[in-house]
Amino acid sequence: MSATENNKITSKPLSARAIETMKPSDKVKSDTGENSGLRITCGTTGKKAFIYRYRSPVTDKITQIKIGDYPQVSLAQARVELRKLKELRSTGVCPKSHFKEQKEQAKRLQELETQERENKVFTVEKLCELYLTQHIEDRMVDGRRIAGARKPKGQSETRRTLYGDAVKVLGELPARSITRKVVVEMIMSIVARGANVQAGNVLRELSAAYEYAIGLERFDDDFANPAVLAKASLKQAKVKLTSNKGRRVLSDKELAQVLKWLPGSGFSMSQKQIFKLTLWTGCRTGEVCAAEWQDINLDEGTWHIRAPKNDADRHVQLPRQAVEFLEQHRLVTEKYLFASERTGKPLLQKSLSEIKWHLQNPDKVRAGSYLQSHQLWPKDMENWAPHDLRRTVRTGLSKMGCRSEVAEAILGHSPSGIKGTYDLHGYEAESKEWLQKWADHMDALISRVE
Repeated sequence: MSATENNKITSKPLSARAIETMKPSDKVKSDTGENSGLRITCGTTGKKAFIYRYRSPVTDKITQIKIGDYPQVSLAQARVELRKLKELRSTGVCPKSHFKEQKEQAKRLQELETQERENKVFTVEKLCELYLTQHIEDRMVDGRRIAGARKPKGQSETRRTLYGDAVKVLGELPARSITRKVVVEMIMSIVARGANVQAGNVLRELSAAYEYAIGLERFDDDFANPAVLAKASLKQAKVKLTSNKGRRVLSDKELAQVLKWLPGSGFSMSQKQIFKLTLWTGCRTGEVCAAEWQDINLDEGTWHIRAPKNDADRHVQLPRQAVEFLEQHRLVTEKYLFASERTGKPLLQKSLSEIKWHLQNPDKVRAGSYLQSHQLWPKDMENWAPHDLRRTVRTGLSKMGCRSEVAEAILGHSPSGIKGTYDLHGYEAESKEWLQKWADHMDALISRVE
């Protein structure tokens, strides 16, 4: 403290009168005798405050702690508080550090109480939203865009994965109440509809969502991730959550049965049309679901698929039947060929497998559902998956005599090795010829069973 300031510290006992007459220029007045260490300051605005100035028994440094503002705290009250602080200091405790620790502890307790209240309503949906918005997806922080843990396509896919099953089934339940058994039952219901890969994806993302929330201490220390426990149970039971190598091919008789049954089946109109376009072109059902009109050229009878699975653009040749269908379909749709009426976005590929599972399990169909008024899965029709239709096209072309390189070009498979390096012919004309033969072959199959 400077000499100038020292001169402005009184050596007389404090009095109410002395405090009342203090001016900002007085700065500090100090008490004496048994109340030494008690000071009152006067700020530039005239606000007065009592402080206790002392040497810390912990750090051996001069420090001070505020007792209170005057006149809310009177001189008599300040002296009473001073004695309490001196008694605390005499025990070897630094009053300022002591009260700071108490304040921090109270804050921690309040945070824990708040967290406890939130956990009671911290649902699975909120758990998934926390994981998605704070980790997986891009977000804005202080006006800056922070990149998420996944690329844009992965972000939307992760959201679809969690909301399609986990949130749909468990969303309203408290996240802390979910057990291993509950997760196992949900995963097995996905497996039952033939979507093993989707089941694995849901389990992986739900587990990651729980781990993220656990890392943020949204659960008690003894909380165990139910998705991790479920994964261990499913592994012990040897439940396969990966895809099986497809071997299913529909014979001409089976294909004819499907083509005859499909129009009256419980699939939606768009889903039926997706299957037909898949059979006409040999494309993946996912490619058909995501198709946009900007890529369709009806005059040339082509469909430009941009960066598909093998990252190489290709032009699909459309048979006459496909062109005729698209000419009529163009009149009733906008940006996408097959859009959801609810979202306006492309239909999800997994919806095909979901509806197929419901058609095969009529006892699971909800009362009053539109599926009850349509043809369910015929008892005499063997099981098939949407992707089996693409394999059926490829096999059928070979049976009809189509050269392997042409059939592979139709499916969009790039040749490997030396052949892929030097044979850059696209086989467009040949593909158009054989897809037309295949479409005519399907028409003939239908006429046989009518």
